[in-house]
Amino acid sequence: MTEVTYTKKALEKRLDSIVSETLGDIDVNGAFGKTINNPKVTGIAGDVIEKSVLGYDSNSIQEPDIIVDNKRTEVKTTGIRYSTNSLKKGKQSNKDFEAKEPMSITAVSPDKIVNESFENSNFWHKLNYLLLVFYHYDSQRPVKSWEYKDFVVKGYEFHEFSDTEKQALKNDWEKVKNFILDAQKSYMDPTERYPFLGAELRKNLLFIDTAPKWPHNPRFRLKRSTVTAIVQQYFGKKLEELPAEYDSFHDIDEKLHEISDKFKGKTVRELINYYGIKIQKNKDGDAPKNVSEQIMVRMFGGTSKKLSQIDLFKKAGITLKTLTQTRQGKRTEDTKLFPIDFERLVSDDDFESSEFSEFFSEKQFIFIVFEEPSGDAKLLDNKFVGFKRLSFGDDFIQDQVKYAWMNTKKLVEQDLLVEKQVLNQKTKKPITNKNGTIRTTLNFLKSKQNVVFVRGSGVDSSKKPLFLNGIHMYTQYIWVKGDYLVRLLSKESFI
Repeated sequence: MTEVTYTKKALEKRLDSIVSETLGDIDVNGAFGKTINNPKVTGIAGDVIEKSVLGYDSNSIQEPDIIVDNKRTEVKTTGIRYSTNSLKKGKQSNKDFEAKEPMSITAVSPDKIVNESFENSNFWHKLNYLLLVFYHYDSQRPVKSWEYKDFVVKGYEFHEFSDTEKQALKNDWEKVKNFILDAQKSYMDPTERYPFLGAELRKNLLFIDTAPKWPHNPRFRLKRSTVTAIVQQYFGKKLEELPAEYDSFHDIDEKLHEISDKFKGKTVRELINYYGIKIQKNKDGDAPKNVSEQIMVRMFGGTSKKLSQIDLFKKAGITLKTLTQTRQGKRTEDTKLFPIDFERLVSDDDFESSEFSEFFSEKQFIFIVFEEPSGDAKLLDNKFVGFKRLSFGDDFIQDQVKYAWMNTKKLVEQDLLVEKQVLNQKTKKPITNKNGTIRTTLNFLKSKQNVVFVRGSGVDSSKKPLFLNGIHMYTQYIWVKGDYLVRLLSKESFI
């Protein structure tokens, strides 16, 4: 293959000329021609950039694509779209862009990786110098390959990882290498062990994952959360850097352990006062529920109000959840996870690539555990117990999560959603809300039917923002049953 060489200045001039242009207008070499009789051509956006802008044909070799100022540079044409939250608000800016999907890097090759060091690995050669070209995947549903012609290029970036990020990537890569080495040393047939690669390492990989599952040949990928952080920083969103550096989950766990030793037994009120956190008390004179997140950020030396505003937590896909248990160790309420994107739900044909599967496969959960002194105690009086970290296993995802996805999808697609009035069990008459509306319920999956279930969330029954299948409703969320989480977390040691 002939090497394609550019000076950075010349390449920037070429790339500047395509920003705000559609992929169809850029396609001077006819890449979209092959989509006429094949609506499922993959990588069409990358083909357009590579052939019509950079002047080389797509390839599958494990070497970076072009040379820029004598540096071998990998080109990644990356789809971006507006976040679900910004779409619900009806107002978007470039800062609301997020990655459409994880970024595939290179194959996990068992016979090669065991003989590589990180510095000379195909993995690092691909990531050392990156040219990222961002196009707006302007659709809430999967589109046919020829429809990509209307998508607009929004920008580009020559991206290099910081020294700390490089060390994190190295740590992740070495965990994959060591898993394969152990399989080859410990098993007569190491392919018997390979299928567990993704599931067993998921909890300890900071920035990457591997997919698909064996026996399909897996690839290294940057997590979607990692790519999203890169995208949002490019478009001007500020993410806070923590005062200390963390390049592995081991480092994060050590910090959590240190925090637990220092503050175990302190009440929420004491922690708020210690960190000087200003809160707006609710009508009951109690702290708002999101105060736990502010406390967690302060414990790590940050000043933001949300973990998603911290660079490290954003890239690693870390979500904080508060677990309040009784003195007997029981859970007091279920856990809300994410709002359902119904347009994507209907358009996703494959569970493995669905929003449901993606969320539970990629997210890392840190539970900050509090104990309530009594059933009627205020949140301010709850005592800090410690931290537990959790990622959901493949069995849970394939069983509970997939069932919730299939059930919800069926109700919506087959127009089986039903809204019923809630009746008083004694009088059998409809229950009236304080604002005069009749209380209703939907036949989405309930907690008594499945560990993963659907429940709406809102504060005013006269204002239901979602209109679905002819029914006005609250925004619907995926939840996990509280007592199940208690059982699951009881198997996890405090950090």
